[in-house]
Amino acid sequence: MPAYAERLPEFLGKVSPSEIFPNADRYGEPEGKPMVARVYKGDEQLGLVYITTDVVGTRGYSSKPIDTMVAVANDGTIAGAKLVAHNEPIVLIGIPQERVDKFINNYIGLNFLHNPLKPGSAPADIISGATVTLMVINDSIQRSVKAIAHDYKLGTDQAGAAKQADDTPVQTRPRRMVDMQNQGIQSWNALLEQKAVGKFHLTVDEVNKLFEQNGNAAAIEHAEKGPGDDTFIDMYVAVVSQPAIGKSLLGEAGWENLQKRLKPGQQAVLIAGEGRYSWKGSGYVRGGIFDRIEMIQGDTTFRFTDAQHERVVALAAEGAPAFKEVSWFVIPEDVAFDAAEPWRVQLMIQRVLGVNEKAFATVDFDYELPQGYYADNPDAEPVAVTVSAADEEPKKLANQTAGIVEAATGGSESGQLWKQVWQAKQGQIAVVGVALTVLLLVFFFQDWIVRYEKWYDRFRLCFLTFTLFYIGWYAQAQLSVVNTLTLFSAVLTEFHWEFFLMDPLVFILWLFTATTMLLWNRGTFCGWLCPFGSLQELTNRIAKKLGVKQITVPHLLHTRLSAIKYVIFFGLLSLSLYDLGMAEHFAEIEPFKTAIILKFARDWWFVAFAVALLSAGLFIERFFCRYLCPLGAAIAIPARFRIFDWLRRYKMCGNPCQICTHECPVQAIAPEGDIHPNECIQCLHCQVMYHHDKRCPQVVATNKKKQKQAAAKADHEAQQAQVVHFVKPQQAAESRIAVEK
Repeated sequence: MPAYAERLPEFLGKVSPSEIFPNADRYGEPEGKPMVARVYKGDEQLGLVYITTDVVGTRGYSSKPIDTMVAVANDGTIAGAKLVAHNEPIVLIGIPQERVDKFINNYIGLNFLHNPLKPGSAPADIISGATVTLMVINDSIQRSVKAIAHDYKLGTDQAGAAKQADDTPVQTRPRRMVDMQNQGIQSWNALLEQKAVGKFHLTVDEVNKLFEQNGNAAAIEHAEKGPGDDTFIDMYVAVVSQPAIGKSLLGEAGWENLQKRLKPGQQAVLIAGEGRYSWKGSGYVRGGIFDRIEMIQGDTTFRFTDAQHERVVALAAEGAPAFKEVSWFVIPEDVAFDAAEPWRVQLMIQRVLGVNEKAFATVDFDYELPQGYYADNPDAEPVAVTVSAADEEPKKLANQTAGIVEAATGGSESGQLWKQVWQAKQGQIAVVGVALTVLLLVFFFQDWIVRYEKWYDRFRLCFLTFTLFYIGWYAQAQLSVVNTLTLFSAVLTEFHWEFFLMDPLVFILWLFTATTMLLWNRGTFCGWLCPFGSLQELTNRIAKKLGVKQITVPHLLHTRLSAIKYVIFFGLLSLSLYDLGMAEHFAEIEPFKTAIILKFARDWWFVAFAVALLSAGLFIERFFCRYLCPLGAAIAIPARFRIFDWLRRYKMCGNPCQICTHECPVQAIAPEGDIHPNECIQCLHCQVMYHHDKRCPQVVATNKKKQKQAAAKADHEAQQAQVVHFVKPQQAAESRIAVEK
């Protein structure tokens, strides 16, 4: 029985017959194993409906089941499909469920009995950002339809008939259990020879053949480079909850640490890897899911999360090599998985084809605990032994499900993959690189640029518009506090640069922000490169043009309120150390996904929250930035250690002049005239005022003084000119008299 069986009755009352099966008017009673319900139009049976998780145990990105209701006509044609329940972090990934529903609708009308899809392929392009989720839905629909069609004889004259018992004699054997008595320490080579540690070797040629099987020209053109016999990945797996294997690989201290994590009857497996491809990917860094590997046993499938993960620095077995990646995982308690019985690991491989297009293939590696490490379980029911020609054939690349899909998955990168992504996004990198260069020039020559008030204001307006439309809505390179939290998590667990290099624009913006906040402060990002901050400022400008009265928050209250964002940040940081996934959910206090990534195409409460913050910003400029932004708080903390302080001030700033204090858009200037670096967004408005020859009292006074000095000098020169004018005629007359004499 699947781990999540008997789900159908729960949903029959929630989905009307006509909603899942056109022209149907009633369901029959749930029946059979796997459970189905017959669908009728009057007395005519049209077909069957079922829930995928009643048939297959495939789990999604969240490691929880994805319940899809599927209606299949008597001839095997899919008449309807609907996602009815899930625990996927689609909200975190940034994908509206409407787009997922649209993807599922592409199955309607297909008949896998007459026109089966190529192994692993999907009837539509996988949505960018939800690759794993939709690959799981695709797999579960295809496998479940075939199973239901077989069990209920769809496509035959007996379509829909009750599942008949198979009279064929079934061979059985005792169910196995992990032998906890065998505790002998073994060397690395001994474990390999006994196959207690399973080794799976994949070459560059073998990987290229996987993609060639699908016949996609783009995938073939982007073949893995290098000699064909080069190692693509060497992968090792073992059941470390078995004492002999666990103590040999982990050492006594490591074994004791594992035992503290395991509950009675719970098992654990170790996975190690070496080569040009990473089996870990980065999904666990950003979303807490190891989305590149999937555990499969019968109809049960699941992915590990970071909560079940423990990194191993080095293996303790004698002769064990050093690996780039070694970790052990505890099997989730709610999963029906028996480590003593045969199982397999499915590795997902991806190949970058373009900016938003990737090719995917999966390869399965079988593992079976060798004799001597398991014992017969006399209390358990015997296990049916199915023997087929296919099972007897030696398999190296088993159950290949190569599939080419367009996607931009948020996780699973490797050291080679990030380079391909950077190459594919050269155009975007060049555009953002030019923009950052221009911004640097503005900061370096700010004293000259801000003297041209109108030109500078128009330039800033254009740059903010570029940030919102290109960096934000087009390139979707909105930085988030989630990036900061995952960085902390990676540093504390297992840091790899390639995990953060997968998204070039995000990486470049983070690097630029980290560098410039040490040179100046957080303002280079918050004031210029944050798409949501740009949206706030642009909407506030429109509000001012329309005559919306601005609210000036009293300085003392403003100072107290500005501390809220630091409390939020440290709360999220503390929570991330306990549960990164939960911290990401609470990070929804940032409206960035709603307003920038999804462009407000989201559930109404998220949209209402984002609109409320923007509405507050119409009256209090950059309201969210001032008081609630945890990302702003995170990058403001190092502000006091900045190298440069190029914001110039006069002695009279703050006493008596208050112009900059009153006009600072984020009230970062105290009444005393000091600029608070933690709150300053480097808009340079105060520098425009600093050089303003009509509004700055100091400049006006200095100019008046210069004018007086110039006027006095001009009068003096004029007086001298007049004296010379009157003296010259007298001297000429005297000269004539002298000559006459």
